[in-house]
Amino acid sequence: MRKPLVALIGRPNVGKSTFFNTICGKRISIVKDMPGVTRDRIYGDAEWCGYAFSIVDTGGLDVNNKDEFQNNITRQAEIAVELADVVIFMVDGQEGLVSADYDVANFLRKFNVPIVLVVNKLDNNQLDLTYDFYSLGLGEPFPCSAENNKGLGEILDECVKNFKTKISVEEDSKKIKIAVVGKPNAGKSSIINKLLGENRVMVSNIAGTTRDAIDTPFRYNNQDYLLIDTAGIRRKRSVPSESVELYSVLRAFDAIRRADVVLLVIDSSEGLSEQDVRIAGFIHDEGKPSLIIMNKWDLIEKDAYSMNKFNEKLSEELKFMSYYIPLYVSALTGQRLNKIMEQVEEVYQKTNFRISTSVLNEIISNAVAVNEPPIQKGKRCKIYYMTQADIAPPTFVVFVNDKELMHFSYQRYLENCIRSSVDFKGTPIKIIFRSKSDKEL
Repeated sequence: MRKPLVALIGRPNVGKSTFFNTICGKRISIVKDMPGVTRDRIYGDAEWCGYAFSIVDTGGLDVNNKDEFQNNITRQAEIAVELADVVIFMVDGQEGLVSADYDVANFLRKFNVPIVLVVNKLDNNQLDLTYDFYSLGLGEPFPCSAENNKGLGEILDECVKNFKTKISVEEDSKKIKIAVVGKPNAGKSSIINKLLGENRVMVSNIAGTTRDAIDTPFRYNNQDYLLIDTAGIRRKRSVPSESVELYSVLRAFDAIRRADVVLLVIDSSEGLSEQDVRIAGFIHDEGKPSLIIMNKWDLIEKDAYSMNKFNEKLSEELKFMSYYIPLYVSALTGQRLNKIMEQVEEVYQKTNFRISTSVLNEIISNAVAVNEPPIQKGKRCKIYYMTQADIAPPTFVVFVNDKELMHFSYQRYLENCIRSSVDFKGTPIKIIFRSKSDKEL
């Protein structure tokens, strides 16, 4: 059973994204005083009076504009309305009623869905500025100021009246979040659309089509997931400091931080680049389990050794995350795409796996018996015991006589011993060393 969905619809620059961010309680949609900033559907989670629901922001509609991007925006809005339980139709109270508002109203009349008409940018409940909007024939206009958080309660009350189901916040928190990241035009959106079986996000051979981090809920093997499509991450020096793209890249990094599993999509036809390695490094530093998705594998001229050559390159460049799992796929042909969710399930289980203290101490005892810690400054580091302190990523605490005596090469050795005993493929692990005096023992 899915949560109720509220769709935000309106012409460009009426304040939909500001309203969206206010309702969700965080800056998810990019807000900039520029028409056309939001292009795709952007999902967020919200709660009102005990009801958990999703809200989806859409690009500004310009119904009479037939260029490629506007056609895509219109199609995304159509899908959002078709899926919605309630539509919030937003207009600009300061600018007043314009012909483009009539165009959007006529667009919405094609759908059998309740509509809540919202007049935004009215800071002082200026009812006299709402009267003209009755002529749209969509019922009572609700005044509000999304920027100043005024009048939102009445709007949400009206939305809730049309919800047919009630989903608890606790039930909703069980979703596993999957962030899909990579350089521009690596095929992230195409892979998401194949996984979902619909044209969920814009697909274009123009780099930079996706600007926001776009959340899409779906279900696989009786488990709820949230797919997060992100903007392509270019090298820092290639992104203008005051551009919308900069905000998009920041959203992409934020998507990695909040994800449970990350898919790093790489264009096989271009090979592994320095930027791909940088993104992988950020994923590793954030402690996120991940899959390396080598997309566009259909474009590679292959022989019996092609995959081995790619694997050697990955092993060389991604030495810092030797636990990586590579998948060679084609979003265009669908080749091996079925393996992605299988591997997502597996690495998610591994990053949440716990090992008993008795098993860990057996592992570390065997490791020390085979290879003792090296002597540093005339002293040898003595290992007392190890325990698992956390999951996602698996985090182990090793108690020693003096952590300053623990050489980094021996830390790597201990990690390899843990990995050789327990399958943590696809997920980083952390080892923390703590000094403990003999008295404390």
